[in-house]
Amino acid sequence: MPREQGRKVVSTNRKARHDYSILDSFECGIALKGTEVKSLRLGRASLVDGFAIITDGEVFLHGVHIPEYTEGTWTNHEPRRVRKLLLHRREIEKLVGKLKESGYTLVPLSLYFKDGKAKVELGLGRGKKSYDKRQDLAKRDSNREMARAMGRRAKGM
Repeated sequence: MPREQGRKVVSTNRKARHDYSILDSFECGIALKGTEVKSLRLGRASLVDGFAIITDGEVFLHGVHIPEYTEGTWTNHEPRRVRKLLLHRREIEKLVGKLKESGYTLVPLSLYFKDGKAKVELGLGRGKKSYDKRQDLAKRDSNREMARAMGRRAKGM
């Protein structure tokens, strides 16, 4: 059987980009158990309540829900267990420096398979205030309206 190639997205956290302004993103490997990988290959995961914490120089992912594998036996995993993320030491040190500043947090943006290996895209974000969210919505609406007007003009209407 040939090896998997490319990128297969399992889950994305669309709410993260709404609630946080993402400054930087990192691709991390994730340490999983066998039944977790099988459950992810079925396309089942939820990143909505997820966040990452750095403890003793290691990064851990909390709150991500990977449901139990239906065909699993007593060896099945806990759905919301803490999972270790795999990053280079330089990247972890960079994150520690950024997280010492107030207001920054690590949020999972997407969970996917890249060349057969499970990966998580972590975003370094700062929480948005409600007026920031309203400004983003207004900006998006105005951009959409301009695109519609340009489309109508190009069609000659």
